[in-house]
Parts: sequence; structure tokens; C-alpha cells
Amino acid sequence: MKRLLLILAVACVSGAPPFDDAQGGLATADKEVTAWERQAQNVTIIRDNWGIPHVYGKTDADAVFGVMYAQAEDDFNRVETNYLNAMGRLAEAEGESEVYRDLRMKIFINPDDMKAQYEASPSWLKALMNAYADGLNYYLHTHSKVTPRVITRFEPWMALTFTEGSIGGDIERVNLAQLQAFYGSAFAPAALRRDKEDSVPEFVEPTGSNGIAIAPSNTTAHHALLLINPHTSFFFRAEAQMVSDEGLNAYGALTWGQFFIYQGFNERAGWMHTSSGVDNIDEYLETVVKK
Repeated sequence: MKRLLLILAVACVSGAPPFDDAQGGLATADKEVTAWERQAQNVTIIRDNWGIPHVYGKTDADAVFGVMYAQAEDDFNRVETNYLNAMGRLAEAEGESEVYRDLRMKIFINPDDMKAQYEASPSWLKALMNAYADGLNYYLHTHSKVTPRVITRFEPWMALTFTEGSIGGDIERVNLAQLQAFYGSAFAPAALRRDKEDSVPEFVEPTGSNGIAIAPSNTTAHHALLLINPHTSFFFRAEAQMVSDEGLNAYGALTWGQFFIYQGFNERAGWMHTSSGVDNIDEYLETVVKK
């Protein structure tokens, strides 16, 4: 068991925005760190024998703060990378070979839209998104040896860019080769002049996640069972429990960087997601005329 609160003498926040006035900047940074430390006092993280974090907070926001901190402890690189991908900024870290992947994301994810949606969100949701950013920024503040590749400071609105957590879900279904062809291959790095969907064989082996709900009448113990079988790579998701004094108690998987249990269960219900052929995203063909 450990308390998240760490007593530090450091006054500056890693990745904090620059300030024109030195004294004002330090005062603002000190105030922010004080707020993080105050919230950290409300959080307890217990890791079991397998290292899985069980996060307890006084409020739902405290639990979010703690689960983001715990994820960063386990694999900050994956957390940051997922947001670089979600915001169309992967090329900033991995080079021009990711330019068209970034373009694909930017077609659907507009930071200004996300910021507007954050501002329009109800107070309870804002509190969770604030805690999401604070938990990650507090981690960076308390781990000065961790060097982010691009994102040195997380903002609350960023949580809205990454809610779908499956491999190949929604936006990733847009064919990169077709996108490149539309804009012209002359501007594409050689590594992007191909796509896994360029040639489709006559028969494609079915792939994707699956879930099976079994009624009590079909089980030996006469209890309902839910099989959650996500087909992802082994380390694609984190595992955690989130508990708060406000009634939250959920256990399951989070795709790195998410502040909620993406697939899991509580004492009353279970939930899971699959990537299927459902019409959950659309592309439109436009006629562009040069004048």
C-alpha cells in the first residue's frame, strides 16, 4: 500500500507553460503543485501480487487522478504514444513516415472542437477530465528523469481525443493508401506508399474481438457469466480497479491513457466492446475544382 502524496521541494512543474513574469510564474506553478499534492492525499494505490493497481479515492475524480498516475508509472511511453496518435502528432516523434497517419487523424479529430466540447461539458465530466490531466502532469512532476517524446504537459481536453480503444477501430478503417493517393504520392515518404489493404485476398480469415454472455440457466453454478475476449496484442491494455467513496467500483482493462474502465465489470454488470462492421464512421467523396 502507498499514499500517492510525495513531499517534494521542487517548485517548477515539468512541462509547465512559460510565464512572462518570473515571480508570477513560480507562484502559479507552486499553486498547481500544491493542488496536485492535496488531491494525491485522497488517493491510495495498492498493487497486488501481479502488480495490478487497485486505486481508491474519496471522489470519482480522485480515482481518475490515481489511475492515470498508475498507468504512467507502468508505461508512460504507451500513454503518450496513444495520444500522439489520437491527435495526429505521431510524426513529431517518429518522423515523416507517419505523416499520412497523422493526416487521417486530423481529418476527424480537431483540437479546437475538442476544446469547445470540453468547455461545454457538464461540471462532473470536467472534473474527471481535469483529474486525468492532473494525474499525468503530477507524474511528470514527480519523475524528472522521464522525458516525454512530445507531450510535456497534458491538457484536460485531450481526454476527448481518445475514447475508442480497439485495434483498427473507427478512424483506423480509413485506408492510408487511398488517402495518400488522393493527396498525391509525390509528397509521401516511400514507407507510406503501401497499405495492408492494398490487395485483398479472395478469402479473409475472420478477425476481431468477441464477447459471450451466458445466462444462469446455462451454467453449472447458475450464475450469469460474461466472457470478455479482446483480440489485442498482449500489452495493448492496462488492467486496474477504480474505487471511490462516491460509489465507483469497476475492474477491468483500459487502453493506455484512458481514464475509464474500457472493458470490465462491477458488482452489478459487465461490459465489453468488439470491432465489427457496424457503420460507426463515414467517409465522403467530394469533387474539388481548381479555379
